[in-house]
Amino acid sequence: MMPMNTPPTTPAEVDLATVEGWRPYLTEVATCIGARFVRAEARHRALAYIQGLLSPAERKNGWQLAEVNGDATPYGVQHLLGRALWDADAVRDDLRSYVITHLGDPEAVVVLDETGFVKKGQQSAGVARQYSGTAGRVENCQIGVFLAYRSARGHALLDRELYVPQAWTNDPERCKRAGIPAKRRFATKPQLARQLLERTFVKKVPLAWVTGDSVYGDDRRLRVWLESQDQAYVLAVSGKEYVWLGWQQRQVKTILAALPADGWTRLSAGAGAKGPRLYDWCWLPLAKPMQPAWRRWLMVRRSLGEPTELRAYVVFAPDETTLDAAVAVAGKRWTIESCFEAAKSDVGLDHYEVRSWTGWYRHITLAMWAYALLSVLCAANLPTDGVQKKRCPSRSRAAWRHSKWHGGFCAPERA
Repeated sequence: MMPMNTPPTTPAEVDLATVEGWRPYLTEVATCIGARFVRAEARHRALAYIQGLLSPAERKNGWQLAEVNGDATPYGVQHLLGRALWDADAVRDDLRSYVITHLGDPEAVVVLDETGFVKKGQQSAGVARQYSGTAGRVENCQIGVFLAYRSARGHALLDRELYVPQAWTNDPERCKRAGIPAKRRFATKPQLARQLLERTFVKKVPLAWVTGDSVYGDDRRLRVWLESQDQAYVLAVSGKEYVWLGWQQRQVKTILAALPADGWTRLSAGAGAKGPRLYDWCWLPLAKPMQPAWRRWLMVRRSLGEPTELRAYVVFAPDETTLDAAVAVAGKRWTIESCFEAAKSDVGLDHYEVRSWTGWYRHITLAMWAYALLSVLCAANLPTDGVQKKRCPSRSRAAWRHSKWHGGFCAPERA
């Protein structure tokens, strides 16, 4: 395994020659996923697609990626995402193995969250007017549920599922037109999250904690299932959720209203842009679980500036767990928001123009690969951000094709 040190401050500008230092890492990606593509052309296009997502192109759509790859049209990119023979889930499994090889840590935290992809029209698989946390309002969008992996070595997106609203699953003909499998049934976001976690546990991914916001914490069935797996968690819950306090089932907002003004502990939930993210914290023991040597707590966060601003979490963990440890886990939930922001701005997670179910999974999976590669590069102390943030140099397609950037492992072969 490569040494994983603290990432350096990224320079504002990185010359394209910097990519020469990336070559062993790019070659490793090619080795990891190459066997998933039966045809050589599809294999080279997939690898070129990842490299294009890592390029300084401003938008990572079909036309711009085609230009990066030296193609006159985006038809090759469209074929890769729509009709070529390859399994996005198998490539996702390879991604999981790659992330664990480089970033794996038995003390890691996995984070659940969803993000929105704003879309026009009604043809994209699963698109609907629904709340998007990305936009902060109801939008016509697709929603993807994701699982992020956070360790001391770095973080990456590990798995994904497209949320398909019930209005879609109740309309088989519409699903068929968008390529949604006939066997696909309606699943809530917590149910999709459980699917992501089940795959993670089956593959024995090293981790210590699961965390997520109240979309997932308010689902009691998800919490009970995690407890049946002896999996520690810190999940946010809303005021409307019920918990067992002593021998009574009480609503969280009622408990919060009765908390005393004193007896709180000031702790940092992690480093923020302006220093430690300090809050006041307390926790209350909840009804004991069935598992011996495990405990449940209701943990409450209070804002320093607005003492009436409270946030609650249900914690399930071994007896000896400290408040400091649970707070540290709660503070790592921001990791997935950072992943979404960086993956969208740096590797075009949301730049796709495909409408089909297959196209969505293929683009998202390859974008997750590109982002994971950036995380591994960062952990290995190689410059990354400057290459992504620079605008494409003004040059002809021919010049781009023969640049140091494109002269790597994945130049498409021509029949």
